[in-house]
Amino acid sequence: MYKNFQNFLQNELSEIHNAGLWKNEREITSAQFSEIDVKDVETQRASSLLNFCANNYLGLSNHPRLIAAAKKAMDTHGYGMSSVRFICGTQDLHKELEREISIFFGTEDAILYAACFDANGGVFEPLLSENDAIISDALNHASIIDGVRLCKAQRFRYANADMQDLENQLIAAKNCRFKLIVTDGVFSMDGNVCPLDKIYALSEKYGAMVMVDESHSAGVAGKTGRGVTELHNLRGKIEIITGTLGKSFGGAVGGFTTGKKEIIDLLRQRSRPYLFSNSIPPMIAAAGIETFKILAENNDLQNKLHQNTEYFINKMLASGFDIKPTQSAICAVMLYDAVLSQKMAAELQNEGIYVTGFYYPVVPKGQARIRVQLSAAHTQEHLDKCVAAFVKTGKSLGVI
Repeated sequence: MYKNFQNFLQNELSEIHNAGLWKNEREITSAQFSEIDVKDVETQRASSLLNFCANNYLGLSNHPRLIAAAKKAMDTHGYGMSSVRFICGTQDLHKELEREISIFFGTEDAILYAACFDANGGVFEPLLSENDAIISDALNHASIIDGVRLCKAQRFRYANADMQDLENQLIAAKNCRFKLIVTDGVFSMDGNVCPLDKIYALSEKYGAMVMVDESHSAGVAGKTGRGVTELHNLRGKIEIITGTLGKSFGGAVGGFTTGKKEIIDLLRQRSRPYLFSNSIPPMIAAAGIETFKILAENNDLQNKLHQNTEYFINKMLASGFDIKPTQSAICAVMLYDAVLSQKMAAELQNEGIYVTGFYYPVVPKGQARIRVQLSAAHTQEHLDKCVAAFVKTGKSLGVI
């Protein structure tokens, strides 16, 4: 049987190669930061590159305080939990981190998961049934899409950030018992921020609840980086927020759901990824706690990130690049051609800039791009070098 399946797989892989859609993984031999060492496939030697494609928005992935907290936790709490939370896997560190998450977002309670993919995968099925409705933005993250598939609720989809279409779907779902509007806070491929104020107004008008995935907006959006609920003056008013520790909050692993107490209580009883997955390691929880302590001390990192983002985007627009409108730390440089996006990324690496071309199926066909992600760890010298490299390669490839 496998011989037939092997032939099928080989044909599929060949088609991916021939279409120019093959994804290569490059090896980083240093810590994650604004400058990284990347191994050359042919020479096996590492070269230093400026990193512009990590989710390390606040530059905390290699922060000495997080490393120290993780090391200390390994001494006091061990390496791993070898258990799920309700059996033998809940430590004081897990509970403290959940409290810190709730304080940060202004919510009533929080629950930890191995990843935000699990948080989104485990939130819908325990809460909603076939009598209910999920109204989801068309550009929501794959984890939300998969989570919705696991739930028996009726499904409605509205065009990205299109409030007229959202209202139409709410009207279509009027006979459902409970209605939940679901949106990304920042849409990861385009970098645009959801119009949460307008979504909330429609939820009030039509008696719906709201869920926001703050993975790419937490630490980024809002004056103090508390996410889109802060940006739109809605802290504490949104029923469900999901997010990750893998981006702004230290860049490791771990996800969470935070929001209304009763929702979190029911997820602890019935959410399958929570009930059947190991607890996050103590060192991750301890470093997460330290992250929120750092963010509570001042707003320096968020301010630097906002300054870097504004500076870089203005420079790129002035250079003639096609940039998606953004209020986040994501700058989508539109190229539209998959092969071109890979070629430009390769040439940028030769110029000392580490970026990645994005193309189908990560983005729709004909919407290929290079997604540049800014960090508080970038200096102005880093930003200027990146813009200069984009201009040089953009001109050589006929992009500008």
